[in-house]
Amino acid sequence: MNESISQPVYTQIMNAILQSIESGVYQPGDQLPSQRELCEQYHTSQMTMRRVLDELHRVGVIRTTPGKGIYVKQKSKPSDYGSLQGFEVQMARLGMKPCTKTLEAKLITATTYLGQMLRIQPGSPVVYIYRLRYADGNPISLYKVYVPHTLCPGILDTDIANRSLFAVLRDTYKLNLVGSRNTATAVLPDENTRQLLELTDPVALLLREQITFLDTGEIIEYSRNYSRGDMYCVQYDEGQVY
Repeated sequence: MNESISQPVYTQIMNAILQSIESGVYQPGDQLPSQRELCEQYHTSQMTMRRVLDELHRVGVIRTTPGKGIYVKQKSKPSDYGSLQGFEVQMARLGMKPCTKTLEAKLITATTYLGQMLRIQPGSPVVYIYRLRYADGNPISLYKVYVPHTLCPGILDTDIANRSLFAVLRDTYKLNLVGSRNTATAVLPDENTRQLLELTDPVALLLREQITFLDTGEIIEYSRNYSRGDMYCVQYDEGQVY
């Protein structure tokens, strides 16, 4: 190949690496050859290969870990935005194996802000649950949920740590969840979040806030879900309103 960074050479190398990934030669999570080895494989210069790798990193195909190497990124999975199904059901529909680790589950008192979000008096008892969620063994999101205790008294005495919250609310408390309101924004993770989600590259998180309603008009939960932007995306169905 010509050693100049001509567009045909650059495009040819890029397409060859993408084809290797798409055909399964390199699977998500696999380590690619080093930059030097790639130069030898494609008979090109360090400068050309650096440009190719920079572009693959920019479009989210690869990630680099200093001192370790270049890896194929995990593909982002669409989420059911606004769905009233539990996390386990959503992941099963996407063909992924779910796992949830409950970090905290306790009673707290509603702050002024929580009172506004849940339409309850500040100081009222609120069930707080903090969970780390995995898909196919990879940590993908942190989930913080707040539920008015008066609507589900004694819920912390159930097996809530190992069950879907929505399933418990429906099956144990016979509550009819009818709809939700959602907002989504991009945020940067703090150090604790970076460690829990095992983030090495700078990655923005998708913060999804959800308020869920009962058929009575009461709010049953307010949640904040922080999802990895490199492994999670939002899927909208045209014409469907959440």
